[in-house]
Amino acid sequence: MFALGWVCVGLGILGIILPGLPGTVFLIVAAWLFSRSSPRFENWLLTHPRLGPSVVAWRQNGAVPRWAQFVATGSMAASFGVLVLIGLSTPVLGMIGATFLAVSAYLLTRPTR
Repeated sequence: MFALGWVCVGLGILGIILPGLPGTVFLIVAAWLFSRSSPRFENWLLTHPRLGPSVVAWRQNGAVPRWAQFVATGSMAASFGVLVLIGLSTPVLGMIGATFLAVSAYLLTRPTR
């Protein structure tokens, strides 16, 4: 769990830098993994000035920043557009589209603070 926590921290940092990669999700998972393997690194992550605030907001009230909601939803819409353009079959597009809609609906109904 400890090693996987660090993998998630790395992916979370990449997600901050790279558009389309959900950094906050990986940081939330890293905090969960650290809570079960290393309270020291859980505390480090939660108190980190750049990485910690989004994890703390999620833990306190399930909040997702408004900008993150829009970026995630926009990224899913753009990804779906690309999948349509490359010609995936209708059943596959339907499953992916339903998943994207469900995730977007969940994200957009989370509190922002």
